[in-house]
Amino acid sequence: MTKDTSCAYCMEGDLVAKFGYPCCTLDTCTVYVFKEQSKKGRCICAYKNHVSEIVDLTDEERNAFFADVAKVAKALHKAFSPDKVNYGAYGDTGGHLHFHLCPKYKGGDEWGGTFTMNSGKVLLSDAEYEALAQAIRDNL
Repeated sequence: MTKDTSCAYCMEGDLVAKFGYPCCTLDTCTVYVFKEQSKKGRCICAYKNHVSEIVDLTDEERNAFFADVAKVAKALHKAFSPDKVNYGAYGDTGGHLHFHLCPKYKGGDEWGGTFTMNSGKVLLSDAEYEALAQAIRDNL
């Protein structure tokens, strides 16, 4: 596995704990509950190796990764009943392939627009993050 010692997703621990709570590991990615929870159930699927772009993957690797992302999205629909899940793949400054899965709810904050990266509006306790992570795990 390729790792970058300056990358939060590669090093996990304290670096990723600043913004993510560990949920589970799938075949191609690690899933984190995003700590800013203004969109209940928001999470991140971080690819298992340190690659920057989807084009850095073989067709087989890409298809497997998207299968895991879809698996998590299905779990979010089952666990939290959002009206829509938005997907964001960023990384301008953090160069590790990952997707934000952001459940959206009609009439809720930012419905009909792009979700805010990290508004800081809703932060939870570790017990509450664990409950969200368990709901996702239960529905995978």
